[in-house]
Amino acid sequence: MASPRVCVLRAPGTNCDVETAFAFDSCGGRSDRVHLYRLIERPALLDDYQILCIPGGFSYGDDIGAGVVFSSQLRGHLGDVVGRFLASDKLVLGICNGFQTLLKAGVLPYGAAGWGTTERRDADATLTWNHNGKYTARWVHLTVGGSNNAFLRGIDEIDLPIAHAEGRLVPRNANVVETWRNQHQIAIRYAPWLTGSDGHSHPVNDRWDANPNGAVADIAGLSDSSGRVLGLMPHPERFLFATQHPHWTRRKQENSGAGMKLFQNGVDYFS
Repeated sequence: MASPRVCVLRAPGTNCDVETAFAFDSCGGRSDRVHLYRLIERPALLDDYQILCIPGGFSYGDDIGAGVVFSSQLRGHLGDVVGRFLASDKLVLGICNGFQTLLKAGVLPYGAAGWGTTERRDADATLTWNHNGKYTARWVHLTVGGSNNAFLRGIDEIDLPIAHAEGRLVPRNANVVETWRNQHQIAIRYAPWLTGSDGHSHPVNDRWDANPNGAVADIAGLSDSSGRVLGLMPHPERFLFATQHPHWTRRKQENSGAGMKLFQNGVDYFS
């Protein structure tokens, strides 16, 4: 089969589109960095792609909240074409600001099943200010499990960097989290340990070190029930090479970084 085409959808303020496109291309995909306004002019353009990725950054400067304007554009101007994309055997990935956009647009956590009922669905949860009340950039250790997400195949644990101010996932109530568990939609969690310079995992005494934004149930990423849509706050495109890890010399890591696996999984889904 021909290499899957990837639409890396950017908006004013997006700043991780270049490295995200590079990640997909390095894994055999064919990426285009498409400006949101171009897609609004020609919505049918999205039909030509197999993967839609909304990368990280600060779309529209987060002026009225992270991902709020971007999400309203998806719903207001691209509702039909996004609906077709979600209903097809295609993949959607949202990273950091992209996760915020997907959640606030109503794409996550319900995927195609929630699209078209966004007024009800998007109230189930939000991503809001970190518990410490400030922008936080650091590495975190994550556990993967509980979902059948295509991007996460073969990954049990992973170190990735975070860089956000509004990454704390807050559901409407405890029943929402229970629903996510029952439907296997909790894809990634902040782990209660960190990988030390010796390459081994060590318990973290302060839970805010393990879960630096205070997300409910330590949730760092959500999947839809089909396993074809993933949103996560950490940045896999910032760990494409072993040398990007702060402990790469002590751990004697070489070649690819662990983040590359997510993009490879996305490309391999169509092989």
